[in-house]
Amino acid sequence: MSGPTKAMSVITVAALVLTTAYTVALGSSGWLWFGWVVLGVITIGMAAADSSVPAGPGRGPGRPGPQP
Repeated sequence: MSGPTKAMSVITVAALVLTTAYTVALGSSGWLWFGWVVLGVITIGMAAADSSVPAGPGRGPGRPGPQP
């Protein structure tokens, strides 16, 4: 996973924790849960797109990078 995808994953998990805490403390809010679901779908899409990008030349498992 690239840096932006990891950051989005952390934000999504933090949003889940905050949405759950809000629901426990003040009651359920459909808009909060809807927003979290949308955020989760976007995060899954970013992870899928990130994993489908092929490694550049000289990169990837078992292939050393360019030699100076």
